[in-house]
Amino acid sequence: MNDHSPCELGRAPGPGALKAGDRVPDVTFRLRRGAEWVETSTAKIFGGRSVVVFSLPGAFTPTCSSMHLPRYEELAPQFETLGIAEIVCIAVNDPFVMQEWGRNESADRVHLLPDGNAAFTRGMGMLVDRSDLNFGPRSWRYSMLVRDGVIEKLFVEPDKPGDPFEVSDADTMLRYLAPDAGRPDEVAMLSREGCEYCARAKAALQEAGVAYTDISLPPLQRARALRAITGAQTTPQVFVNGRLIGDSEATLKWLASRRQPAA
Repeated sequence: MNDHSPCELGRAPGPGALKAGDRVPDVTFRLRRGAEWVETSTAKIFGGRSVVVFSLPGAFTPTCSSMHLPRYEELAPQFETLGIAEIVCIAVNDPFVMQEWGRNESADRVHLLPDGNAAFTRGMGMLVDRSDLNFGPRSWRYSMLVRDGVIEKLFVEPDKPGDPFEVSDADTMLRYLAPDAGRPDEVAMLSREGCEYCARAKAALQEAGVAYTDISLPPLQRARALRAITGAQTTPQVFVNGRLIGDSEATLKWLASRRQPAA
């Protein structure tokens, strides 16, 4: 049904693309794990499990590296609490490229699958012609929820110029799985090595199960950054969802407010 040669491929998926209710293609993947060749199959990946899949045009490309893969990696713990056994990223790249991309992006939670021969992507009806970018045949950007090998929900990017990235993101999939769940807080901290107040704030965040990014800068850069960004000169300075919370005491108060039931 989807056996197209590259010259017959369109710019976007055609009417033959799979849809909700269809089974995923029966494909064997050959990939690198360390220095070894290993094989896996769609039967092993999807059989009896709930799996989130997202597919993208290529490893190391801007949107894929800056937003698509990192956000799924970041939200992996939330997906796990919702019963998702695995998050899989599929791209029409060879095994060596996908392995190196995963290493470069520190992708420990997302399983990167190389679809070098485009067997899975072609079977999905998502193989498109990206000769305009000198890519050749590549996957259209999409995501899907698969339960026991059957597609439950499919988010396919719209046919627009460029590289649309509107519906296949991790947050959209998370909202589908848990419509009433709030997004996890985005927390970052400006800190310095050896700062006891920084250690106090970090320990409190960890105890509360709040993931955060620690930004520890060299002394001169830290002083400038603190003054420019927060107007303060001491560490830590904690930010939540783009808003300055403040020092360790302010962080403890913010954590306490999160635990208080809504009135």
